[in-house]
Amino acid sequence: MQRLAHRVAIITGAAGGLGRAAAKRFAQEGATLCLADRVPADEVLEQVRAEGARAIAVAADVTDAASVQQMVERTVAEFGTIDVLVNIAGISSHGASDDIDLETWERVLRTNLTSVFLCCKAVLPVMREKGFGRIVSTSSILGKNGGNPRPWLDPLEQKKAGSIAYGASKAGIHAVTSYLAKENARFGITVNCVAPGPIATHMTRNFPQALRDQIPLGRMGNPEDVADAMAFLAGEQASFITGEVVDVNGGAWCD
Repeated sequence: MQRLAHRVAIITGAAGGLGRAAAKRFAQEGATLCLADRVPADEVLEQVRAEGARAIAVAADVTDAASVQQMVERTVAEFGTIDVLVNIAGISSHGASDDIDLETWERVLRTNLTSVFLCCKAVLPVMREKGFGRIVSTSSILGKNGGNPRPWLDPLEQKKAGSIAYGASKAGIHAVTSYLAKENARFGITVNCVAPGPIATHMTRNFPQALRDQIPLGRMGNPEDVADAMAFLAGEQASFITGEVVDVNGGAWCD
């Protein structure tokens, strides 16, 4: 049975590796899709239509409030409503705190955290009016664990894989999720996020082997592992789950 039949979902960052996996999974579950990204998502659009999904691709800059509002208005104009928002758009950063300049810090927080706030703020009036909604954002293990490197053992790990700006942006998503979950529960809206551990995408192609070896399940995750968790949180089976951070990390961080 398709868990998302008759649901309209916006997926941001749809042209990336994780966005592509989520789009395909949601299409398989029967969702109608708005695929949003700053870069063309035409290839992903073809793939989800091949799965039988109704879908559009929309150019959107999720750091710009006007662009986000246009994305929402286009989705409503095409499909009549919005049931699900999946926040995936984001960028990575590398460097210890000594190496991150203010420009990088602000760019990462704007792209990863402010974008989530803007997208949620834009879709919530639609969801509140209909008395239903699902918001699923993408966090990270790095928002919880202080970073994967072990500088007390090997300072070079911090240079190679430290990511304080990225971690701070993802920890902020945890707070946004908690606040929005409480504010919108009475409208029938759930708000959750998925916190992946190391996932094998182009963003982690240089992930150190020493850190891979710390994953208890013995492998890096796949985009599909994260997409499956997102589809669950967007479906009816998760209707009593809100304000949660769901870890998808192979046991690399347990809480």
